[in-house]
Amino acid sequence: MKDTSKILIALGVGLAIGGVLGVLFAPDKGSVTRHKIADETKKLADTFNRKIELGKERLQEKFSKINEMDEELA
Repeated sequence: MKDTSKILIALGVGLAIGGVLGVLFAPDKGSVTRHKIADETKKLADTFNRKIELGKERLQEKFSKINEMDEELA
């Protein structure tokens, strides 16, 4: 994994943790806080899933190009 990827992952994790801690220490009722945490967790999971799908698509493109190059050389 490249250093840039590691930094971006660490930044994302840090932002998520900071967001959760910010919500936990906010002066809201417990039910409101739990709702906020659930919403933020869902947003984070959706973002993560989109990134995974984008990564899969890019990987498929790379494999397709490699297969095309392999067929040309054969």
